[in-house]
Amino acid sequence: MKENIERCKAIVGEDEQVISAFTRSAYYPLVIKGALGSTIVDADDNEYLDFLSSAAVLNVGSNHPRVVEAIIQQTKAFIHYTPGYMYHSPQIELANKLIEITPGDFKKKVAFGLSGSDAIDGVIKLARAYTGRTKIISFEQSYHGSTYGAISVSAISLNMRRKIGPLLPGMHHIPYPDCYRCSSGQNERTCHVECFQQLENALKYYIPVDEVAGFIIEPIAGDAGLIVPPQKYMDKLKALCAKHDILIISDEVQQGFGRTGKWFGIEHFDIVPDIIAMGKGISSGMPMSAIVARKDIIESMEDPAHLFTMEGNPVVCKAALATIEVIEEEELLSESTELGNYTMKCLKELKEKYAIIGDIRGKGLSIGVDLIKNVETKERHREAAAKICYECYERGMILTFFANNVLRIQPPLVITKEEIDKGISIIEESIKAYLDGEISDEVLEVVKGW
Repeated sequence: MKENIERCKAIVGEDEQVISAFTRSAYYPLVIKGALGSTIVDADDNEYLDFLSSAAVLNVGSNHPRVVEAIIQQTKAFIHYTPGYMYHSPQIELANKLIEITPGDFKKKVAFGLSGSDAIDGVIKLARAYTGRTKIISFEQSYHGSTYGAISVSAISLNMRRKIGPLLPGMHHIPYPDCYRCSSGQNERTCHVECFQQLENALKYYIPVDEVAGFIIEPIAGDAGLIVPPQKYMDKLKALCAKHDILIISDEVQQGFGRTGKWFGIEHFDIVPDIIAMGKGISSGMPMSAIVARKDIIESMEDPAHLFTMEGNPVVCKAALATIEVIEEEELLSESTELGNYTMKCLKELKEKYAIIGDIRGKGLSIGVDLIKNVETKERHREAAAKICYECYERGMILTFFANNVLRIQPPLVITKEEIDKGISIIEESIKAYLDGEISDEVLEVVKGW
């Protein structure tokens, strides 16, 4: 176990006395003291390579100078005065920029919030208000946030639902199209999108299609393990929604702002969504969410249906504008694609060497490494994921897992090829250490995971 973390362990002990346990899924006792780019420094001055980007938040890296300067300058002018009653220019500037970079050549409007969770609550309201329908369909293993509406459309953790019901009515969940663990036993060659039949059966037997307001979909199912749906499934979903006037709502909270090599993950599938929910990477660690939707949809609600006193904070708006400028000027969309392809190649080489790796998938710098117990059964290997992540931490890299077994590779888009090589080397060393039985079971008492 790591030894030179005495200050970190002391702070973790203090934290446990005053911070609620239900707000954290712990991986290891890492206490952040400083950060820059792809490097994190802990309270004991140990340095770590960042392969997490604060859960896909720091797409332009930690403390990018352009973002820091934008925050400082706006803070000197004024920190906040609620746009719930008044007006300020940074909010308008950011809204115009979001309208510019989001897909769709129709007229759009923007609504701001504080986190991806409240954006999901907002899109539920909008879908119902605009269509006059009540039902929302999302997917099993989806994670959309922790507010009541977001929990209601999520289906990934019983702990999110225990003791707090009832949740919002009218929410339905269908299986997400998972090609690696295909429920019909098909492969890429034999697939006829049998999984889409599960949705068609739901609409045939227990969800009246004329009561469905919208589909909320993660274009890449993040917390389910970075599952990429097949194009054929997305084509069918697009056609179904067009036929029945159902809104397509893309949850881009995790996959947005260049993470997948495009501004938004849905752009990989030739779909222009009616509504986009965004958060995380929008403002480089400052608290913000946004909804961008067709103008007629946005105008279906009246004030104060989704008003927040702190919405569109000018400091955060300036941070978001600087973030977008960095992505554009440093050409991070193409960097994400190029480095993502390189990282996938390196990881697939590891897959050929280690049978514990069942699948490598993703787009851009949003990549999942699926760890398994058995090649035939594809049984998830949680112990391996937990121990390997902890070993990576011990060796100086921040890496986590989700879906009980999928290593989450989401470094900052500003990471260098040399840093990617270093990270891949640490992952391989950690896999070897696990397979050689060198990682103590004590780790499992520390790693709670997500």
